[in-house]
Amino acid sequence: MTVSSFWPAFWRGFRALVPLWPGMVPFAVAYAVSARGAGLSVLDTQWMSLTVFAGASQFAATGLFASGASILGIVGTTFLLNVRHVLYGLSLSRQVPMTRTQRVMAAQFLTDEAYGVSLVRGPQDPAGLSFAFVLGAELSLYAVWNVSTLAGALAGAVLPDPQALGVGVIFPLAFLGLLVPLLAQRLNVVVALAAGLGAWGLSRALPGGLVVLLAGVGGALLGAWLQTRRVEQA
Repeated sequence: MTVSSFWPAFWRGFRALVPLWPGMVPFAVAYAVSARGAGLSVLDTQWMSLTVFAGASQFAATGLFASGASILGIVGTTFLLNVRHVLYGLSLSRQVPMTRTQRVMAAQFLTDEAYGVSLVRGPQDPAGLSFAFVLGAELSLYAVWNVSTLAGALAGAVLPDPQALGVGVIFPLAFLGLLVPLLAQRLNVVVALAAGLGAWGLSRALPGGLVVLLAGVGGALLGAWLQTRRVEQA
């Protein structure tokens, strides 16, 4: 992809995530308020968003920091919360041609939302699913997350509780909207239902990141087995 074609695809990816901004803003602000309440400075709070950029992990880290947990405990917890990104990275690496440097960049800014939108909207892009589109989608959320973190860190307790606003429903609805177009075949529906039920069962005993990883791997294996049987019977 040339420089002249990179930027149009980048901005299309960037704009594709804008509808999710209203759900991202209050949670970034809530993280910042939580971090300040846990004793982190404005600089520390912002630095975590700039370098970690993982909402659930940042919330967990601030809570553990406030309770006096060890560094090993904080790292282990955040790893389990984000281990699902291994699946995301493997999936994107098979679909998007990337250099080693591009892979590192895409991995650093990868989120659930950017992955989901890239997977569904990327192939519909005029340039196809490309590194430019993926990076644009990733940096769209990175930008709004960090601006909102700064606002929350500076404004503090004068802001309303995001949970009271009911914004938590935005992300599940967004992912449901991304999933539905992919259920065009009966096999996909069966795999989605099996993975969903499996995730629900696992969520009662395991942390979220590990649940997504196990449900994703299980769903992939089930899909591969069903597809193999279909081919053998054809």
